Amino acid sequence: MFKPVSVVPPTLAATPTNEVFAPWVSLNKWGRRHGFGAAKQLSTDSPIFALSSANSVLVVEAGARSACWDGLEFQLGFAPRVVGDELLVHALDVQKNFEPLLSLSERIAHSGSVIVIDAGHGGSDAGAKCAFNGRCEKELTLDWARRLTPLLAQRGWRVFLTRSNDVEVALADRVAFADRCRADVFLSLHFNSSGGGREQAGVETCCLTPAGMPSNLTRGYSDDATLVFPNNAFDAENFQYAIRLHRALLEANGGLDRGVRRARFLGVLRGQQRPAVLLEGGYLSNPKEARQIADPAHRQKLAEAVARALE
Repeated sequence: MFKPVSVVPPTLAATPTNEVFAPWVSLNKWGRRHGFGAAKQLSTDSPIFALSSANSVLVVEAGARSACWDGLEFQLGFAPRVVGDELLVHALDVQKNFEPLLSLSERIAHSGSVIVIDAGHGGSDAGAKCAFNGRCEKELTLDWARRLTPLLAQRGWRVFLTRSNDVEVALADRVAFADRCRADVFLSLHFNSSGGGREQAGVETCCLTPAGMPSNLTRGYSDDATLVFPNNAFDAENFQYAIRLHRALLEANGGLDRGVRRARFLGVLRGQQRPAVLLEGGYLSNPKEARQIADPAHRQKLAEAVARALE
């Protein structure tokens, strides 16, 4: 469980329309290079623009950090802005978000590959409590991991668990375990909680924030955009796996899309020297989702969704 905290988008100084501002890229020009038509404003009442190709649709909004790829929400590092008659997007968002999306449809080569599944929490670290039946997050994540293991093995993955029973495992030890297993992919399983409220709902997927980009999930921790972690070498792969997994979870959950988010405080991801993603499979603090998560058949659906995404 990780509680999201709103992050105020960075204040950007106005740029004269005749100035060449290198960190910003014309969305139209980028789209044309990759087979998209011209960006179309979806409504005269709001600065929301869509780029469409034969296979995909990208939607962005001037002044907002939320964007959509084929209806799936993800977060930008910087809010796009209109300068003159051009919609500009930050070059880091182009490199770390848009470019990886272009190759999202490529198959994952995984035969014989090693994946480490990390059941969140454990031992004295119980995690969140289910509002429906009082079960602890640590039990539910372990059950999810156990259900997922044979499904991935059937698909050709070599699967290892950071814990297979109710023991506490330090974050650094989870990273070291993945190193010892020579893992190709690391996946951490969690369920969310709003910390007292009951209204928050939906699935959320997190990967490490690229260097130079502000996080959109901080949980009150400081967020130093100048820091570079080992896992930043896999920024593109992190995002591609996150998008695939998030779409699959949404299909299984049928709930609210809380989007693919970037975070820098997640110690279990930062030191990973492989693509790494953290999944939040719903809110244990929400009565409706808690009842759903408490059902073993639903946890099986979540496991099957993850396995499909990694097929």
